[in-house]
Amino acid sequence: MNAHVPPPAAPLRSISVRLATPRGFCAGVDRAIQIVERAIEKYGAPVYVRHEIVHNRHVVERLKAMGAVFVKELDECPDDRPVVFSAHGVPKSVPASARARELLFLDATCPLVSKVHVEAERHHAAGRHIVLIGHAGHPEVIGTMGQLPPGAITLVETEEDAERFQRPGDAPLAYATQTTLSVDDTAGILKVLKRRFPELPDPHKEDICYATTNRQDAVKALGEGCQLVLVVGSKNSSNSARLVEVAMRAGARAAYLVDDASQVDWAWFDGVDTVGVTAGASAPEPLIAALVDAISARFDATVSEDAGARETVTFKLPRLLTNA
Repeated sequence: MNAHVPPPAAPLRSISVRLATPRGFCAGVDRAIQIVERAIEKYGAPVYVRHEIVHNRHVVERLKAMGAVFVKELDECPDDRPVVFSAHGVPKSVPASARARELLFLDATCPLVSKVHVEAERHHAAGRHIVLIGHAGHPEVIGTMGQLPPGAITLVETEEDAERFQRPGDAPLAYATQTTLSVDDTAGILKVLKRRFPELPDPHKEDICYATTNRQDAVKALGEGCQLVLVVGSKNSSNSARLVEVAMRAGARAAYLVDDASQVDWAWFDGVDTVGVTAGASAPEPLIAALVDAISARFDATVSEDAGARETVTFKLPRLLTNA
């Protein structure tokens, strides 16, 4: 009697997977995470962190497991433990309060955000009123506005806001931008402001950080050639959310933000023969690899990596952590 032979499994459907270059961690995020890790190594747990060190759930959970305690405000931190300020930057009142309490604090503000702070102070010292292009309530915007006295900065979020903006008196104007914005959206807002206030300086490419610009350029290429684009990143990550928008504008039929492979709805792949994968600047590479593995388990996947900008930028750690 012949043993039952199961029918052969149906062949997996072919699909092309394109990986954006660059994707994932940028130098500022890498530095911020290292600051928390090194602080725990040097001072032991717990180390307190004001706000999420970067906007990624997986990173935060891993650091919690190592001994980081995330708090909303400084008054939740005890006097005898180190505290780290997040990569997004903080208002001037926060380090001032830490000094007054004689706290040991480490500032993980991205150096490119600190550069915006310095420029805002320079404009203010020169008597200029500053128009800040950014998203209300984002920690970076709160930090930048908190560098100067109330009323010194006006926040503009949209082209409509730019049309409504009224110069305070006859003050000369300058502008600054949140580093994680959509390059195209920012250009549109600046065009309106420049039409209304021609004396505003021309935009500089470096106003939006190199990593944001590079990741948006890379996802444009995905959007032009992929029916579906998946962006690995957390919902509260501004730069990750912008990547979804950029992919759709570039021509992708659909684009979604997912924390990890478990959030993928495989019905999204119906009728798709090319999928693009990228990640926001705060998403770890293992999450991207796991997503590609999950796609490869369900499809006969051919994985390729797009050509793109190769990033070699690194930022130094605070001296407190590098001195023996």
